[in-house]
Order: sequence, then C-alpha cells, then structure tokens
Amino acid sequence: MSITVDLSLASGGDGIRAAELSTPVARFAIEEGLDNLLGVLRRHKLRATFATPAVMVKVYGQKLKDILAEGHEIAAEALRHEDVSGLSREEEKARLDRTTTILADAIGRPPAGWFMLSRQMDNFAGGTISPNTIDLLIEAGYRYYGNGQADDVPHWWVADFASRRALPAMPYYYHFDDQYFCMFPTKGTGLESPDMLLRNWRTEFEAQHGRGRHFHMTLHPQHMGWLHRLKMLEDFLDWMGGHAALWNPTAEACIAHWTSTYPAETHLDLEPSIWTDYPGSLS
Repeated sequence: MSITVDLSLASGGDGIRAAELSTPVARFAIEEGLDNLLGVLRRHKLRATFATPAVMVKVYGQKLKDILAEGHEIAAEALRHEDVSGLSREEEKARLDRTTTILADAIGRPPAGWFMLSRQMDNFAGGTISPNTIDLLIEAGYRYYGNGQADDVPHWWVADFASRRALPAMPYYYHFDDQYFCMFPTKGTGLESPDMLLRNWRTEFEAQHGRGRHFHMTLHPQHMGWLHRLKMLEDFLDWMGGHAALWNPTAEACIAHWTSTYPAETHLDLEPSIWTDYPGSLS
C-alpha cells in the first residue's frame, strides 16, 4: 500500500498564491497539521511520498530534510502546483527545470517523481497536465508520474505510440483523497463526509488486499491533520495493520520494483487505438 501526502495549499489553477499561505487553514497545515500527520505515520511505522510544490521549500525549509530522514520521499508537484495545460512547451519546460533545481537544492538530489494532484476548485478531479508534460518529464530524467488514473496499480503512461516512449505512473483515484470529504467544496456548503471516506478506504483496501494488488490513499495536512480526523485515520491504520503480507514502499521504491518486474521491453503491449477524431471532438 502507498500513501501520498500533498503539501500543496493551492485551491485553483493559478497555483499557490501569497494570500493562500496566510490563511488560518494554511497556518494550521504548516505549523501543526503536518507534524500531526508525521506523528501518525511514525507510530504506525509507515512511509509516505510527499508531493511538494517548489515554492513550499521556502515555507518548510529544514522540515523537508527531516521528512527524508524518517524514510519518506520528497517528490515534485510543479513550481506552484499551477495548471500547466495552457502553457507553451517552452514555458512548461522552463518551469519544470526550475522546480527540479529548487527541490534538488533543498533535498540534496533531483526528485524521482512528479505529481499534479487535484485542487479543490478545479473543474474536475484528477489533476491537470498538458500534452507535453509526460514527454518533458522523460527528458528531464524523472522516473515516474505520481497520479495516473488508467489503472489501480502502477502502469506505463505512453507519451508516443510509434516510438513506445513511456513513463511509469503511480495510481490515483479521488475517491481515496481526503480533500473531497473534508469541508468540500471550500466555498458554499463545506460538507464534511469523513465516514464516506473511511468506507471507501476500507472497502478498497479489503478488495485490493484480497487480490494481492495495490491500495493508495492521498492525505493533506490541512484536512487530515485535525485531531478528530486523525482519530479516524489511526483507527483505519490499526485495522489495516491487522492484515498479513503488507508492503508499504514510497512511490519511488514501488516504481523501482514494478519496472524491474514488468519492464516495458517485455510488458508494454501496445495496440492501435479504436478512437477516431471527428470535427468538434474534444480530443
């Protein structure tokens, strides 16, 4: 099973803005929520991958090295966790390179993975990338993309069919992401539905454990860091820990195992797409 902790405080496609770092929710996430989550992971001897926008390096500083020292992974989540889908290839590459440099300076080596997780004010769940993102990540030496939705296990994201150019992707599904069940939407009703989230976690884990496959959850310090929600998380982890034969790698370690077991040369079986473009189609 794998855990992603999203350190972004972005609410929309503009990414993290200065105003979003000074809200009460942001201060809680930075000053208390993250420490609370780290404490839970420590007590349960679990590793996580922390998706980190580059601008958060100035916010967290030494804390990122402390996270690494506990056996966790620091991965990239763009410069400000902004929507890159409308950027030119050149501008997106410049931001990607800057992100990589900032994080490499902060943690001592380039990050292995790149995430583009959902933001609460996005038009749809799943995160936003451009037609160039995966190809740019391959060129930059990234070893995986962090939130693919094409399978419930690690899989190959094909950037170019003809050349079989592909990047491994970790699975993600928003039904197991806390932000959609804890005060969502942020404007309007602000419904709290943690019981539904717990139900999703338990039923998905039980199904995947029975199949010998993969379970993944996404957590945010500003959402799961509150004590009443931490109690729910602790109860779930206690229950989960009672199951046999669990492996809890970081995303980087999981991808390393998966690519050595299922290399693209022998397991990437491509077939022509049945999709046909028509005038006015959205593809």
